[in-house]
Amino acid sequence: MRTIQYLFLFLILPLFFACGGADKIVVEGKVSNPGNVKVVAFYEGDRKLDSVYLSDRDRFKFEREATQPRLLSIEIGKNKYPVIISPGEVLIFSTDLMSDPEQYEVSGSDLSIALKEFTPLRQKKTAVEDSLQADFLRQIVDKPEKEIDNLRAEYLSSYKESLRFYTDEAVAFANRQPNLAGFYAMSTLDPELAEQELIQYSEQIKDQFLDNRTVSQFKEEIEKLKKLAVGQSAPEIIAYTPNNKTVKLSDFRDKYTLVDFWASWCMPCRKENPNLVRLYQRYKNKGFDILGVSLDDNPGSWMKAIGDDGLVWTNISDLKAWSSEVVLDYRIKGIPASVLVDPEGKILAKNLRGKELDVFLQTVFE
Repeated sequence: MRTIQYLFLFLILPLFFACGGADKIVVEGKVSNPGNVKVVAFYEGDRKLDSVYLSDRDRFKFEREATQPRLLSIEIGKNKYPVIISPGEVLIFSTDLMSDPEQYEVSGSDLSIALKEFTPLRQKKTAVEDSLQADFLRQIVDKPEKEIDNLRAEYLSSYKESLRFYTDEAVAFANRQPNLAGFYAMSTLDPELAEQELIQYSEQIKDQFLDNRTVSQFKEEIEKLKKLAVGQSAPEIIAYTPNNKTVKLSDFRDKYTLVDFWASWCMPCRKENPNLVRLYQRYKNKGFDILGVSLDDNPGSWMKAIGDDGLVWTNISDLKAWSSEVVLDYRIKGIPASVLVDPEGKILAKNLRGKELDVFLQTVFE
């Protein structure tokens, strides 16, 4: 009997060591024609997990403990390849940096194979972005500043319209792949271009992938996004005018109010101010108002900018700059930024500037 037990162990041990192990993920790969590339790096989101050297035969191997599927990017030179590996899987990867570095082959992971179907769409998105940017840069050569601002507004509008296909295709892919491959596709969307699609998807998967840290972080971010989504009530703002009068955003009910986040030191903000002055004068008697919320910390600079730029609407600040509560409440990552609030206090639109703001206000008031 003992002899049979030893024989059984002898037979299964090679099988165990031939696979990744139930608590490991493994990537084995070959990079043909690597040129000067010597290292293969592995990322989870923006976080670098590890890097390994290519062997003399241009091969590499990566191993890591894992208790759940991991969404990783394999970085080789300037190229990144998305993969999803579950514990116990050994992913076999290969690419040729000379013939076509954007193309790659994978096996050993059904989710990575499914995700490969999405790769051409991401490449198309990048190509569209590069083309639009190159066209914009070509148009603004030797143009006056005012014309550049108009061209920039047209570029932003064209950018949103041209990338609509990517949002639609990502949603369609996620519907075909109700798994982590579909999740990966949705996680690549820009919240400014696909806010409602991301909120809807987060609701759709709220009871799925509960043990996956990456998915949990995504759901947390979308919950924060949801609080500031179009149609939601705008968070209250309380601050002080230059003469120390307390003003609240809720004081502006019954009007369409543009909440403009700016600062005296912000040159793009100052360049946008003449456009705001023009629109304010055009629509102030039709139910439009502006609430300027400054991220300054110097009262002198703030008040001088208000006077110099002719900002005759209500301006407030707590003079805490980036430590202000509005930065957290409105998730401000850069200025200029804005939200347009309707008469009921709900967010109607976000980050409209230049010609885009002009056109939107025309649809509201004319």
